[in-house]
Amino acid sequence: MSFSQLLAHVPMFEHLASEELDTLSALLQQRRYSKGEVIFHQGDVGTALFIVRKGEVAIRLSSAEGKEVILALLGRGDAFGELALLDGEPRSTDAVAREETHLLSLHQEDFRRFLSERPQVAMGLLAVLSQMVRRVTQLVHDSAFLDARARLARVLLDLARTQGQPSASGGIVIPKQLTQADLANLCGVTRESANKWLRFYAREGLLSYENGQITLADPERLRRDVVD
Repeated sequence: MSFSQLLAHVPMFEHLASEELDTLSALLQQRRYSKGEVIFHQGDVGTALFIVRKGEVAIRLSSAEGKEVILALLGRGDAFGELALLDGEPRSTDAVAREETHLLSLHQEDFRRFLSERPQVAMGLLAVLSQMVRRVTQLVHDSAFLDARARLARVLLDLARTQGQPSASGGIVIPKQLTQADLANLCGVTRESANKWLRFYAREGLLSYENGQITLADPERLRRDVVD
């Protein structure tokens, strides 16, 4: 089975010619994970790069006390796990399937060989790593300078930008179902705090929250809550 069409939409590989995508596709192995199954733990030895074919993966940090912060929610076409393959260091995060998830894996040696032979992939990888650094920098900034209300607004706006779809009422629907615990972990706040400000924004008419699905009714007003 060829996965060339999927690979063509992965930022790291989108500049490859069709025959190069076919070559890469032949190196991939299929893996399936159940909901809640751990793909890798922080500290594991990195042996493969992963690409999401179907489902959703949470990239998260966990403390010994059980506290979690979700760094990213990844869907179809997103790649992860590349950092450990480059520097040889252990995995820096956990990766967990949030639902039944189908992944494509690229083994370390195949990945490095493919990378060394194609400089354009290296440039794409640099762009992906730059985005990762920016995301982590934003998280540190938000934790240091934004209160819980603004951090929730920031997370909702980011989800709307990366996953959002237009709603019939003119707003933006975040299609993935998110629990209050999910939102709290994404924001780095308590569940009680996330619930408090979610209800506040709902009362203000900025969003609706039904059965785990969030619709932003007025993203511009929500954006002002972050920058004010």
